[in-house]
Amino acid sequence: MLSFRPAFFVLLLSTLLLGSCSGYQKLLKSTDVNKKYEAAIQYYEKEDFFKAGTLLEELIPLLRGRPEAEKAQFYFANTNYRQRNYTLAAYYFKTFHDTYPNSEFAQEAYFMQAKSLFKDSPEFQLDQTNTYTALEVIQEFLNRYPESKFRTEVEGMSQELQKKLENKAFLSAKLYYDLRYYQSAVTALTNFQQQYPASAYGEQAAFLKLSAQFDLATESVAEKQLERYNETLAFYQSFIDTFPQSKQLKDAEKMYDNARVAADKLKAADTAAVK
Repeated sequence: MLSFRPAFFVLLLSTLLLGSCSGYQKLLKSTDVNKKYEAAIQYYEKEDFFKAGTLLEELIPLLRGRPEAEKAQFYFANTNYRQRNYTLAAYYFKTFHDTYPNSEFAQEAYFMQAKSLFKDSPEFQLDQTNTYTALEVIQEFLNRYPESKFRTEVEGMSQELQKKLENKAFLSAKLYYDLRYYQSAVTALTNFQQQYPASAYGEQAAFLKLSAQFDLATESVAEKQLERYNETLAFYQSFIDTFPQSKQLKDAEKMYDNARVAADKLKAADTAAVK
């Protein structure tokens, strides 16, 4: 008899699962709004967010005007978040706090919209449109709820997103340098320095900018070289003033010496040509 027990338990489990599924299928087909609502809340509390969300999505238009509608919409938004449907979750949380601005859940819905957008922000190598949207909503939340219990977490999300944009900006500027587009690299690195003056990439950005300007001057046509070598000398001075203990100081000094020699030769040639 023992050999039949595993098969018996498998059959029993299958029967229970089928019964559960058939009960859920009956709920989907049911026209009893109250019964569906009670079941949706039960599924939600058991953290079965797929079934809860499916029922709540059907119920929301049917509950319009009833007191249960508010809770149903908030829970439905959260079922999307818990299933990692962050774009949809952000949309439904926004819809909720726009529809119920005085609800006890309004502040949390605004927070969850921001958190959903934060979760939806892509890796820094990718397009950062969603990151900018998330930062806008985060700032709006902080403006609206300056004393919120969620403030610390929201500020943390903001800092993480800002760091992502910083990484993106630096790597984009560095890519110009790596591809030998030196003029574009100088422009991008200058913009980076202005936008992120306290960045951890500050020293590296300043050195790459100096190096890009030196290479740009070296590869330029004759009539532009003197001006560009002079820019190299200025970038060197800024670099050593800001990072006097840099490990790349010797490389910077070598570029400075070469740029100065080249600039002096160009000046001498110009003077000779005038005579």
